[in-house]
Amino acid sequence: MTHDQTEPSVSRPQAPSMYAFGKNNAPFLPWSHAVERLIASEFYWLATTRPDGRPHVTPVWGVWVDGALYIDGPPITTWGRNLKENPAISVHLESADDVVILEGLVEDLTTNPELGARIVDAWDAKYGQLHPDPAGDGILRLRPRTARAWSSASLEDGTRWTFEE
Repeated sequence: MTHDQTEPSVSRPQAPSMYAFGKNNAPFLPWSHAVERLIASEFYWLATTRPDGRPHVTPVWGVWVDGALYIDGPPITTWGRNLKENPAISVHLESADDVVILEGLVEDLTTNPELGARIVDAWDAKYGQLHPDPAGDGILRLRPRTARAWSSASLEDGTRWTFEE
């Protein structure tokens, strides 16, 4: 099963009561809202942790395919080295007013040719250059464990999704 094929469990984000999540009985956002944003986003802001515990944040390219975020980059980058030591990651899309945040563990994998071709097709459709070789050199995949989103500054529709492991 992929995150696109099954609905995750839904709740409100955990936050102090001064935040307006769920006030006035606002409806939850559907998971499809987050998926649309994940597909359309040009940049994905990665938050990783350095071996000494300091944070590191950087924007990267990526594609959302079959319920997972695929990102590619040289393993010698700071974020690549960080993920090698600690695969925990948070990903924030580039918007500040229609927010989607993913959390989970990154996997370094080499895919099968069919999935690899779909990743490259999505990459080429979005960026038109520098596509990865997921069926040859491998790629990084994030299947989120949790996700959070809200679609306006009011925070009323703030939603948290939890995925089965």
